[in-house]
Amino acid sequence: MKLLVVGASYRTAPVATLEQLAVPPADLTRTLDRLVAQPYVSEAVIVSTCNRVEVYAAVSGFHGGLGDVCAVLAEQAGSSPTALASHLYVHYDTAAVDHVFRVATGLDSMVVGEAQILGQLRDAYHWATGADSAGRLLHELMQQALRVGKRAHAETGIDRAGQSVVTAALELAAGHLDGDLVGHPALVVGAGAMGSLGVATLSRLGAGPLTVSNRGADRAVRLAESYGATAAPMTELADTLSTVDIVVAATASTEPVLTRSVVTAALADRDSSRGPLVLLDLAVPRDVEEGVAELPGVEVIDIDRMAALLADGPAAADAAAVERIVLGEVEGFLTWLRGADVAPTVAALRGRADDVVTAELRRLAQRRPDLGDDLRAEVARTVHRVVQRLLHQPTVKVRQLAAEPGGDQYAALLRELFDLEVPQTSPVDTVPDVLTPDLGMALPGTDPVSGADAAEPTPPTGGAR
Repeated sequence: MKLLVVGASYRTAPVATLEQLAVPPADLTRTLDRLVAQPYVSEAVIVSTCNRVEVYAAVSGFHGGLGDVCAVLAEQAGSSPTALASHLYVHYDTAAVDHVFRVATGLDSMVVGEAQILGQLRDAYHWATGADSAGRLLHELMQQALRVGKRAHAETGIDRAGQSVVTAALELAAGHLDGDLVGHPALVVGAGAMGSLGVATLSRLGAGPLTVSNRGADRAVRLAESYGATAAPMTELADTLSTVDIVVAATASTEPVLTRSVVTAALADRDSSRGPLVLLDLAVPRDVEEGVAELPGVEVIDIDRMAALLADGPAAADAAAVERIVLGEVEGFLTWLRGADVAPTVAALRGRADDVVTAELRRLAQRRPDLGDDLRAEVARTVHRVVQRLLHQPTVKVRQLAAEPGGDQYAALLRELFDLEVPQTSPVDTVPDVLTPDLGMALPGTDPVSGADAAEPTPPTGGAR
């Protein structure tokens, strides 16, 4: 099996296309099932956030696997593979491992170095494990990616520039409010991980008073109480909007929450001398209806606009240090992968040899029933010893060769020469916890894919594939 990555991100697709491709929690298990049901796909993980939608897949062939994954993505988007082609990127084998590790370290993020992606990767992996769509290859890939991401943040200074997406968005918002958020009333719509981060960051920056609105009132109340904020029902959204200067919208709704009619009603009751109403739309699909940006007195900052405005990256030395970590870890993973590919084949070869010896000893016992037990045992030990000595040097050598580039050919050659059937191994692994500086642990009941307000409470449970 080879690793294939197919995806779209803020680099290659506008928000409208990401909205089409986005896989909400309610559709995750079904989409994972669709992927692993394809002829060339045996394992799959889906990473769907506000900035990217990616499929990590173990495939038996490049062209067949690419066609299978693109077909499922096109079905999810209600489009055709041809229409999506210009927005998708594809990474295969070594390039795929490199891409996943770059994502995990934050090098591929809109805000380079941000740590939220680690929690999002962990939860995508958790979901795939529960849906039984992650097997040996993706278990190892995801666990190593999470480890590499944590290593990058621990050993380099990329965290210094790796602010969260929420922090970056609020810095842009401050530019429309005299450069300072202190004392500006704010509303956070959504009480998931992204909404929680929004409340925490607004509080740290001195904005206030703070209000939280959420579909589930209990979660809004709990989050508000944690930061001395007020919870407001979603049914009173227009009234609440009229009292604030900043809104952070981060729900998992499939339809816009801040519609043109709601915002228009809020503007009618709002004192325009307070300056613009700044709406930060961090959700995919969008929480702010498209026409809202045309209203006078409103500034909308969405993912598209952030991608255009956030041009500054981390210090070159920090980025270079992370690049070196990724380079070494990719080679380490590929070495493991080559060795892992040949190990079951070597085991199958030794098993075949044992089967042949056992069959021949049984035949000898039938032909020579006069042989005593001691003699039969000595013959058996001698034959086994001869076979093991014959196999020792070739199997040691093939393990060494397999660790080198192109080493997977040796395992395939052994299987072909000896007509070996190698069973697929599927160890059951736990999903490691990831603690990120800005996000902390993913909150129970939050969307494990986007970090927004959850549509389903928890991912399914199940064994590893």
